[in-house]
This record gives sequence, C-alpha cells and structure tokens, in this order.
Amino acid sequence: MTARQIRVFGDPVLRTISDPIEVGDPSVDGLVEDLLDTVRLPGRAGVAAPQIGVNQRAFSYNIDGEVGYILNPVLVEVTGEPQLVDEGCLSVPGFYFQRSRHPWARVTGVDLAGDPVELSGDGLLAQALQHECDHLDGKLFIEGLDRDRKREAMRLIRESDWF
Repeated sequence: MTARQIRVFGDPVLRTISDPIEVGDPSVDGLVEDLLDTVRLPGRAGVAAPQIGVNQRAFSYNIDGEVGYILNPVLVEVTGEPQLVDEGCLSVPGFYFQRSRHPWARVTGVDLAGDPVELSGDGLLAQALQHECDHLDGKLFIEGLDRDRKREAMRLIRESDWF
C-alpha cells in the first residue's frame, strides 16, 4: 500500500473515540499495510489509525527495530510509579513536552486472523503503548500535561506554522 499523511492537531478524527475493528473485514488488510508503511518512516515509534484519518482501533509500532501492529488493543496493565518523560507526537509536529507515563505497560488485542496478541515492555515501548491507546480513545498526549505545561504547549501550538 503506502505511507499515509499524518493528521495534525485540530483534525476532528484525533478527538474521536475509535470504533472496534471487525476481524475478517477485508478492508482491514489495507489499513494494516498502510499503518506499517507509515510507521517505518524514520523517527516514528508508533502510528494510530486516527492519525491517518481512520476511525478504527488499530496501531502500528516501530521500537528498537521491531515493527508490528495490533488490532482492538486494550491497555490492560501499567506498573511502576509514573515518571516524567519527554514525549512528542506526529500529530503535534515539532514539539516535545514532559508528561507522566508509567514505566511498564501491557496491551492485549488481536492480529488480522483474530489470534491473540500481547505487547508488553518498559521504556519507549511502554510509553508508545500508552500513547497509541490514548489516540484510540480520542486523546492527544498534551492532555496529560500538567496545567502550566499544557497552557504553554497550547500557546506554542497556536503560534506554530502548521496550526
């Protein structure tokens, strides 16, 4: 298929709770291919379906050379005291802000055949799992910023060239 253009802050699809995927729907094959092609571009750790304009519960990931996808993911477990981490988002291009994330996370879902998939880990993978699941719930990472950081982030976004 093809790498798709990333939707940016202000696009309503990014604020919409994504619909579950019907396993076996042939259109999902193309969505998965597009998600994988899009996440393979340099500097990308994850891409959620809403970021490419599709209101369905799926995301791809590219962490430490491992590229994959998950359908209908559910964040089932996070552990550890939340820590401040630098985080950015393809849908808020050019900005990184510190926000709290748990240091370990586990997500369950399915693959195209409907077989169970489980992703878990710490560090960047834990951060990506939480970040991408937030996208599927219509939330951008800036919503998790503390009040002062969020106010500053919104000011910077409004002043950006792409807004």
